[in-house]
Amino acid sequence: MKQAAAGGDTGSQGKGRILVVDDDRLVLATVTHGLAQAGYEVIDADNGDDAILLAREHRPQLALLDIRMEGKSGFDVAETLRDAYGIPFMFLSAFSDAATLATVKSLGALAYLVKPLDVGQIVPAVEAAFGRLRQAEAGGQPLMPAQTLALAASDPLADPVPLALGVLMHRFSLPRDEAWRRLQRLADEHKLSVVAQAERLLAAVEELARTA
Repeated sequence: MKQAAAGGDTGSQGKGRILVVDDDRLVLATVTHGLAQAGYEVIDADNGDDAILLAREHRPQLALLDIRMEGKSGFDVAETLRDAYGIPFMFLSAFSDAATLATVKSLGALAYLVKPLDVGQIVPAVEAAFGRLRQAEAGGQPLMPAQTLALAASDPLADPVPLALGVLMHRFSLPRDEAWRRLQRLADEHKLSVVAQAERLLAAVEELARTA
């Protein structure tokens, strides 16, 4: 296990501190590097036991967890982070069966991302998660489990708005409220609903990623 700081920033100076946990070393290195390049302070672990120790020591503001790992699963880690330390989390997994999604929802994850995803798609989701956390903190109210599932359990990609906001926040260095206004403005310009405009924006990002 190790800690990787982004651009010399501390958690308070940069965009935030995030714990990344995945037993696939390549995925772990790729995601860690991508988030560090995006301005986050990243702590990484390749197993659940180390993840819990690092969470206790460094108190990240968010955790990104693989689900199926040797030893403690991502679900085990998530339960400890939630109950012992009050650390919010999101999942990154190749599995999207009904039982997995039901557990994701019951644990109160901020988001559930289905592999394969490249860092260009993960970073906006993390941006959106941090935006929601800051919005909740500003309002003085914690996120409740019923409110935290950014991606609907029936379809991991059913709600495109949080991801689209994350894209706008990341690409244009916007706070969440300005990203929301920009999304609304784009929807009005194209005579679309906000959801339809979010889907249109994400489709364009995916097409750009495929042709890059």
